[in-house]
Amino acid sequence: MAKVAIIGGGAGGMLCGIIAARHGHKVSIYEKNDKLGRKLFITGKGRCNLTNACENPEEFLEQMTSNKKFLYRSFYKFTNQDVMDLFVELGVPLKTERGGRVFPVSDRAGDVIGALEKELILQKVSIYRNREVKSLWIEEDWVKGIVFKDGKKEKADRVIVATGGVSYPSTGSTGDGYQFAMDAGHKIISPSPALVPLETKEDFVRELQGLSLKNVRIAVKEGKKEIYKGFGEMLFTHYGISGPLVLSASSFLTKRKKEVPVKLFIDLKPALTVEELDTRIQRDFEKNRKKQFKNGVADLFPGKLIPIMIKLSGIEAERKICNITKEQRLQFARKIKNMTLEIKGTRGFQEAIITKGGVCVKEINPSTMESKLVRGLYFIGEVLDVDALTGGYNLQIAWSSAFAAGSHL
Repeated sequence: MAKVAIIGGGAGGMLCGIIAARHGHKVSIYEKNDKLGRKLFITGKGRCNLTNACENPEEFLEQMTSNKKFLYRSFYKFTNQDVMDLFVELGVPLKTERGGRVFPVSDRAGDVIGALEKELILQKVSIYRNREVKSLWIEEDWVKGIVFKDGKKEKADRVIVATGGVSYPSTGSTGDGYQFAMDAGHKIISPSPALVPLETKEDFVRELQGLSLKNVRIAVKEGKKEIYKGFGEMLFTHYGISGPLVLSASSFLTKRKKEVPVKLFIDLKPALTVEELDTRIQRDFEKNRKKQFKNGVADLFPGKLIPIMIKLSGIEAERKICNITKEQRLQFARKIKNMTLEIKGTRGFQEAIITKGGVCVKEINPSTMESKLVRGLYFIGEVLDVDALTGGYNLQIAWSSAFAAGSHL
């Protein structure tokens, strides 16, 4: 039986504690907040998107945007189905929604945290809240324990770093794990905000603030190179754009060259070709032929979007529809299929769902999450340089890496 110290009581830390205790180890979790699962509590807008129900493992792993090969072994040891089975076993009924997103039936993240805490207690895991770890205790390439903020030491045979990244720092994710890793000799891939809203150069987005567009297609290009495309929902904000599509796109912008312009193209009518859309516009124009242009396109767009699309079309708002040329009409159709925004950059860590970057995975054993540099030291979850798109995939990284470490100890 090993004495195990887990630094961080988030998703990964709690599950790792349960798995290690089930394997007969003496486990202690040290959490600097007054509650466990602070960040887990706000995931999925407080509903907790536990994982994704995608049935094809390879398709699931395709949603990883950094170092997906590193996750292969741990994912196959503890898959998305295993996660769902575990929570049902812990008394949390689940449901699957659009896009395969898995939530508790209650829509309460608190129920997920409560179930994990209850199992920790059942497995006799010691939980220390408001207990901040300052550093690792390492001697001759072996971890010996941890050092607290007050200078006191605690011996441990194995130490698990489950501190998260630096996104949503108000939840306690302040990058402590990176310092622990560097002190142990590990390389850190520079952290950057991911799954984060984007800022745009266009001022008109302020007029669209709060407008949600569903069933649109977007493409993001860095110069001529397409770096992301997707279909779904997006949202306009006072500074730019957000929503599931945009958050996913942001994960591909973190390592871009600053001097190369990045543009986002929105297809507002993806179900129609330009020709089909032109036919549809012709019908609307015929019905409203005596009206001014600004008053004849109400059926094409949500109310907030009408004046913006009128402006972007290049057609005078007061022009009678019957005086609009075929070429102008076709140009209008192309604009609807290709509304363009220039991206200034991402928002900060305060608004990022996850952190991209972290402990270099080349220095971590992918089967066990143990450090290749320091024996008995493990890293799990967001502190690692592994991340994914939205939809429950990032929490799966936490669960799978936690299980790999907890079952290896």
